[in-house]
Amino acid sequence: MVPLSFADEEWFLTEGRALYWPRERALLVADLHLEKGSFFARHGQMVPPYDSRETLERVALAIRETGARRVITLGDNFHDSDGSARLEPHAAGMLDALTSAVDWLWITGNHDPHMEARCGGTLAEEIEIGGVILRHQAKRGETRPELSGHYHPRLQVKVRDRSIRRPCAVVSDNEGADGRPSGRMILPAFGAYTGGMNAADPAILNALQPANRIDAVVPAAGKLARFPLWRAA
Repeated sequence: MVPLSFADEEWFLTEGRALYWPRERALLVADLHLEKGSFFARHGQMVPPYDSRETLERVALAIRETGARRVITLGDNFHDSDGSARLEPHAAGMLDALTSAVDWLWITGNHDPHMEARCGGTLAEEIEIGGVILRHQAKRGETRPELSGHYHPRLQVKVRDRSIRRPCAVVSDNEGADGRPSGRMILPAFGAYTGGMNAADPAILNALQPANRIDAVVPAAGKLARFPLWRAA
């Protein structure tokens, strides 16, 4: 894990695409897209059906790594609102064990707006904790600290003639309504079958406005690497 300063406190970004909030002892993950494989199979695209197992194993590993007592998902938990009904017994047992072991909050997203509370935990469209807004999709014009997902950002750069393409978080620095420094962050997609969007895509940069600067951040060799994406004139 590497430390990351955000919203006037220290957080930790894991190598596995999760964010840990020490003050709340909370692990945050975005875009699990559980049962994406079974969704594709229903529509004739046959892919290995074990994506939910792999994703939940990653969540369990991140809980052990951080010691989190709470898990908060940032939307698109299942690939569709019926996904929870398609979980095969092994994956369903894994999810039941996880939601029983920690305080679990599902924030719903555009893929699962009608998700049913049949998998343990509690549901919310968005929530504010300790002055930080947690929602699925970044809200343009938001001036409060905000954490979201939705865009599946990936860093795409060339370093020493080598192309790098990997999931990343995108962080903006801006000024809050009270004039104090604020910021917003879009987390990388956590699910096993999730693709990605270029972190410098206009859709991501526009979603984080207003901002003074926007960076892609990734853990690298035990440190936090920052790659500038946009800066105000």
